[in-house]
Amino acid sequence: MIYPRRLGRVFPLLALLASCLATTIQPANAQATRTWVSGVGNDANPCSRTAPCKTFAGAISKTAAGGEINALDPGGYGAVTITKSITIDGGAGQVASVLAAGTNGVIINAGANDIVTLRNIQINGVNGSPTPGLNGIRFLAGSSLVVDNVKIFGFSQSGIDINLNTASAIRVMVTDTVVSTSATGIFVKNAGSGRVTVAAQRVSLLRNSTVGFKADSTTGSAALFCAISDSMVVGNATGVHAAGGPAGGSLIQVTRSSVVNNVGTGVLADGSATSVALLSNTLVSGNGTGLASAGGAQLDTYKNNSVNGNTTDGAFTTQITPQ
Repeated sequence: MIYPRRLGRVFPLLALLASCLATTIQPANAQATRTWVSGVGNDANPCSRTAPCKTFAGAISKTAAGGEINALDPGGYGAVTITKSITIDGGAGQVASVLAAGTNGVIINAGANDIVTLRNIQINGVNGSPTPGLNGIRFLAGSSLVVDNVKIFGFSQSGIDINLNTASAIRVMVTDTVVSTSATGIFVKNAGSGRVTVAAQRVSLLRNSTVGFKADSTTGSAALFCAISDSMVVGNATGVHAAGGPAGGSLIQVTRSSVVNNVGTGVLADGSATSVALLSNTLVSGNGTGLASAGGAQLDTYKNNSVNGNTTDGAFTTQITPQ
């Protein structure tokens, strides 16, 4: 039996113990699975729905691995480096922007099993300014990258720079996205040996000053498998470029798409016999040269493409019979 006098001693001890336990477990619970940012938020806030943060960088440290950062309203949410699985969603119907003059917009340098999703955001490199941005999205490490409904423009290097050095297999999916007015639209490279697969669907690659889409296996031994479908490659210097190397290989398949009005070559394959561009149900028109290959590279067709109206049409090297 606990007497009343002893109860006066027990309750303060219990309160102290509870306080210590709360302090001990707090760090493990400090990160939320969903956080919020707002144009009028503050990075000193906990990034909750009612007390949002100001920037993606401010919210990411308060978001658990595998969690999600959501934008409440239009705003400039700043450049960010991602080192874990996460989704950043700017919300539909509003401008959730990253202004990245003089730097990269989003750097992904995550773990070998991490998946990163970027959705409903706009990344601006301020082309024409004294210090334009470098790359809109720079994917250096991770397992998978999903880019969905993103507008990327105005970068001095690449809109999406997939620049890896890994022996692991990597997957990239780009959908409903516009990449424009940068040096390169989408660039794919792995200096290691891991297979890289890139799927681009309903993507517009517009007015990039060197190339719209390039897969580069000139270094490393990686195989690059890229598929472009239901897309537009328009007004670039070169539209699509598969560059092979001595060890690795680049395959770009283009289907149900338009490669038109590019200043130089519409579709180029070069470097070695490991470089292949394969087209089906695709229009190649209005380019300086429609098709070009060099160094033993292959230009394959399923015989259902339309190649005409270029200054020089060029020709496929191989005709494939559809199955």
